[in-house]
Amino acid sequence: MEYLYKISGGKIMAGQHNKEPNSDPDKWTEYIKETTDKYPALWSGDFLFQKDDIDNRWIMIHEAREQWNNGAIINLMWHGCPPDIGEPCEWDTGLLNAQLTDAQWNELLTPDSALYNKWISRMDDIAVYLQFLEDEGVEVLFRPFHEMNQGLFWWAGRPGPNGTAALYRLTHDYLTKTKGLSNLIWVWDMQDLSRDFEDYNPGDEYWDVFAFDIYDNGYDISWYNYILPIVGDKPMAIGECSKVPSASVLENQKRWVFFMPWAELVKESNTEEQIKEIYKHKSVITRDEMPGWN
Repeated sequence: MEYLYKISGGKIMAGQHNKEPNSDPDKWTEYIKETTDKYPALWSGDFLFQKDDIDNRWIMIHEAREQWNNGAIINLMWHGCPPDIGEPCEWDTGLLNAQLTDAQWNELLTPDSALYNKWISRMDDIAVYLQFLEDEGVEVLFRPFHEMNQGLFWWAGRPGPNGTAALYRLTHDYLTKTKGLSNLIWVWDMQDLSRDFEDYNPGDEYWDVFAFDIYDNGYDISWYNYILPIVGDKPMAIGECSKVPSASVLENQKRWVFFMPWAELVKESNTEEQIKEIYKHKSVITRDEMPGWN
């Protein structure tokens, strides 16, 4: 956190997400190295939801430890399956288009109910990996329930104090207070879909970093100006993107502390020259320029 505050307003870390398969958890990070001759300063992985990826979560976690030991900041996501249909599950229908009914949602938030206990069990599973990272000295930018205003996800599209934000708070309190994890930096994440972010804010005490996912017109300065007063002095980041930010964005939106292209989209949505150009920008930090954590 000290480092994120230090670079805010001056520098931005290059990041890269790695999703399927968890058996090859540095696939897109290595693509960046091959393209730019530099490693991203931020490595991102995902617990994921299909059987093969769940079976290989330990491979992903060991990669996180290796990346940390090599100087990278670690970002972890959790595409958790809906609690009513079990794990593993599919993308669609599963993560997408399998929304809980209002009654099920209330049950999920009610202690000792069947869905609540199912979610507790899921968190117990995830906590084993997070505890391993804590024991290894690895701090984690943890980003559950991303894109809270993206209504297709089963957890998302529920504004208000008893909506998506309530599940975020429940998860935060269980992992930090009940499980005792102290290595998590909590990331609250929204997408460039709707300007109703305050309706999804879990509360300032529940998040450390704000992340903004850009898939439409989110690079427009109006979005940046909209976000600034919501975030205040806390670090803010481009949590996901398909296209890498332009030099103009970096020069006019200096508060972003990292940008993170989404896995294969970095290749599909950008030319190699565009990737190389942004990696050479004077504001961009790559892994070899990180201070090191050991």
